[in-house]
Parts: sequence; structure tokens; C-alpha cells
Amino acid sequence: MKRRFCSVLALALAAGCASYSGAGLVPGQSLVEDVRAAMGEPTMVRELPDGDQVLWYSKLPYGRESYAARIAPDGTLVSLEQRLTPENIAKLRPNESVADDVLDILGPPYRRFKFPFKDRESWEYQLWTTPERQTLYVEVSPDNVVRAVYQLYDRDTRRLFP
Repeated sequence: MKRRFCSVLALALAAGCASYSGAGLVPGQSLVEDVRAAMGEPTMVRELPDGDQVLWYSKLPYGRESYAARIAPDGTLVSLEQRLTPENIAKLRPNESVADDVLDILGPPYRRFKFPFKDRESWEYQLWTTPERQTLYVEVSPDNVVRAVYQLYDRDTRRLFP
């Protein structure tokens, strides 16, 4: 039994070796194959008008990170960055930005849900904020326009009553 446990543990550790931070990847030198080997299969791939593509690596919900690996048409890594930052969130403008802007700036949301009495869909992104964690909500109307962008403190997951 102990031997079997060790084998399972070794496999789990080997499977977990893919690094979402992209350690060892060098923009301008690393290739798309290197990105996939280091980071695994992307959560989402977005094609850009200039021929580049962005491989998205989401660590949501609990990793609270979303990495964008931009790949040139020749397969070379152009940049690798964590996109769930205040600077990127500030680029989203209610009544101006569209759903594709959100996907291009922040990547895929953790989840989407429809409001029961409002004709909007909310996209949810967990954020690294201190001292308390927050969640970003982006409300998108049926015409794919961003209508609201706001952050709320995460609910307390501790039980209040036994």
C-alpha cells in the first residue's frame, strides 16, 4: 500500500510541474512549444488582428491570476504577463468597452452568470488584494457592451452559527 501511495504521489507531482508563472521562458527567444511545455494547455486562445495570438493560462478561482502569453506569427513568445492587475482593470470603461475587450485585457472569467431580474450577464474574476480578498464583476448586456465594473469583498466563508 505504501509503495502504491508513493507511485501516485510521484505521478501527481510530475503532473503539477507545469508552471503558470512561466519560469524559464524568455520573450524573443522562447517558442510556442516552450510555452506549452512550461505552462501546459491554455485555458483559452485568442487570435489578434495583427496575426499574433494570446494563450491564456487562468489560475482562477483560487490562484487569482490570469497569465497572457502573446505569441508572434512566427511562433516566438513576445510577452508573458499576469493580467488581473489594477492597471488592466482600469482600462475597462462602462458603456464603452465590449465583451471582447474584457477577454483581450483580462482573459477568460472564472464564471459567468445571468441576473434573474436584470438583462445582463456578470463575469467574475477573483483578485489578489490585501488585506482582504476581493472579486471583480464585469456586467455585460446582451449587445456585448460592458455596463458596469466593480469589486466586492469576498464573502466570509467561516460559519457564523454551529
